[in-house]
Amino acid sequence: MNKVFENAAAALAGVVQNGQTLAVGGFGLCGVPEALILALRDSGVKGLTVASNNAGADGFALWELLKTRQIAKMISSYVGENKLFAEQYLAGELELEFTPQGTLAERLRAGGAGIPGFYTRTGVGTLIAEGKEHHDFGGQTYILELGLVADVALVKAWKGDRAGNLIYRKTARNFNPLVATAGRVTVAEVEHLVEVGELDPDQVHTPGIYVQRLVHNPEPRKLVEHRTVRNTETARQEARA
Repeated sequence: MNKVFENAAAALAGVVQNGQTLAVGGFGLCGVPEALILALRDSGVKGLTVASNNAGADGFALWELLKTRQIAKMISSYVGENKLFAEQYLAGELELEFTPQGTLAERLRAGGAGIPGFYTRTGVGTLIAEGKEHHDFGGQTYILELGLVADVALVKAWKGDRAGNLIYRKTARNFNPLVATAGRVTVAEVEHLVEVGELDPDQVHTPGIYVQRLVHNPEPRKLVEHRTVRNTETARQEARA
């Protein structure tokens, strides 16, 4: 089965709609399905709820959808590094469901595994726990968190075959495998596209059964979120010390 579409816009055609819930892979600038996000921006869909660890950074990734006001609500663990995200939230223009990072990962995993909810100690006694069911286990209090299932999941992989089997590279693995399983429809963006049978089955992180559509983006941008360098003379003095 060939799941490859000619471009990101074609891969999203007939899939994305107003008011949907989306899960998007990535962590900061790493492992972000940038071509799919830009195609989503250009589609004009709005009123979206987006579950993602953060919203990219200024000028990149989900920032594009914040700029065009297509996102109505974020389910995230981190607001930093994105001034537009913070500004819209503080101004009451963007709804935000703060979710601890590990809890967000487990909500995605649970949703993909068909688990409706789970108990965790994370967030007990904080604003995170307000309005949530509490239960004691072994003398400790836990709160109930719900599994997260998205209408559409967007992920970024390093390598994939035409059947949708995916391999993520190093840190870009982050949330992507969890997001891939949590979507009713999952669309993947890959840097290297190969034929079926070329991937070592033992190296596959996401089996193709979870992926419905695929797009090839051979030249993604490689951005650096923070660049830290030392003064050359200082480095020489330290080396001589």
